[in-house]
Amino acid sequence: MSAKSTAALELDDIQAGALQPRPVPYAGSYQILRLDDRHTGREVLRRLIPYLDSVASFDPRSPVSLAVAISFQGLKALGVPEQSLASFPPEFQQGMAARADELGDVGENAPENWEKPLGSRDLHLVVVGLAPDAARLQEAIHHAREAVRDLPGVMPIWQQDVHSSADLRNMFGFADGIAHPAVEGSGIPGTNPHEEPLKAGEFVLGYEDEIHSISQTPQPEVLRRNGTYAAFRKLHTRVAAFRQYLHQRAKSRSEEMWLAAKIVGRWPSGAPLALAPDKDDPGLGADPKRNNAFMFGDDPRGLKSPFGSHVRRMNPRDSIIIGVPRLHRMIRRGTNYGPQLPPGVQEDDGIDRGLLFAFVGAHLDRQFEFIQKEWANDGKFIGAPAEKDPLVSSSGEREFTIPKQPIRLRLRGLPAFVVNRGGEYCFMPGLRALRWLAELDT
Repeated sequence: MSAKSTAALELDDIQAGALQPRPVPYAGSYQILRLDDRHTGREVLRRLIPYLDSVASFDPRSPVSLAVAISFQGLKALGVPEQSLASFPPEFQQGMAARADELGDVGENAPENWEKPLGSRDLHLVVVGLAPDAARLQEAIHHAREAVRDLPGVMPIWQQDVHSSADLRNMFGFADGIAHPAVEGSGIPGTNPHEEPLKAGEFVLGYEDEIHSISQTPQPEVLRRNGTYAAFRKLHTRVAAFRQYLHQRAKSRSEEMWLAAKIVGRWPSGAPLALAPDKDDPGLGADPKRNNAFMFGDDPRGLKSPFGSHVRRMNPRDSIIIGVPRLHRMIRRGTNYGPQLPPGVQEDDGIDRGLLFAFVGAHLDRQFEFIQKEWANDGKFIGAPAEKDPLVSSSGEREFTIPKQPIRLRLRGLPAFVVNRGGEYCFMPGLRALRWLAELDT
């Protein structure tokens, strides 16, 4: 272990988009480029690099950012040497579509049903722009558009615009984007004061992680250091089906809200059941210093927050479970796409709406893939093998148990409220690594 490997985080080399939380409110854009020529692909990188903020240069008072991520096929298209390509972890080399069985992407979630070109070998470069509003977003993505102008070997093939709703809630009507882990040495505070900062190596390559290991891949070090992995998924949400299910099983509007809160683990305002078990508390939900300041250890029976609720599954915190929650923490970013279904409407209007989900972490296998396979699509870790995440699980029949005195409530036959429309695994290099890629002479 070298001194350099244990040094403080090189914040001036880490892309801001890797660690900085998204702005609230936000407007954003995901753009995918296909690289038909390695030389013009490298030229795109050279043109984009001057517009990419590092964590050190990012100004939170004006949170406008561009980020660049590259798929395995994109690295091949750029002409990265075979020795380096072979050093990437197998799940990244295979790509998300090839990992469908591992991720539970079967049936209507299967890659053959994905939105094109998601899941194809044409997805090479992903450019993400985020800003507090549409006007500043346009200024940011203008640079991305200029970068591909007059470059015939580079083809824009997909774009998805994202935005926060007027009430800052997701498509199901719940406040989102609340939880963010603290990364040791980043200077960016986490949102849960009860959670110790995680080792930087959980999120950035080149540093010690929670198992006291420093990743040695990919090679060479200039490519690896200060990089991370990103996974994105376009998740279509069936809001009308969610509302119908609640309406059919509740006797009143207040009971509908109670059932929805038990499924999610929070009330619509964002107030967690762990702190507001009986009714919504909008003041708590709107307070960033309190709305994520909780653990589950004082609720061992799940009477406040059910073991199987979405929030508790995705981050069990100090719950007694099979496994070590800190080894599976991830930076999660969710952004809305499409218009919200008007309040009270229970019939699907046929409009595509949902969530652009983004994961950031140094370990695709034991972070994103583990959570998707073991926590979302299975229940053994909470002692309920037949149950899946009631909100986002991607395959099979769904059950959900709400611990309750004197008799628990078991919900059966939950339909699929979320359908995966496609995605990909990407590598998010540090700024020096991007320059190295741009100057390749293979």
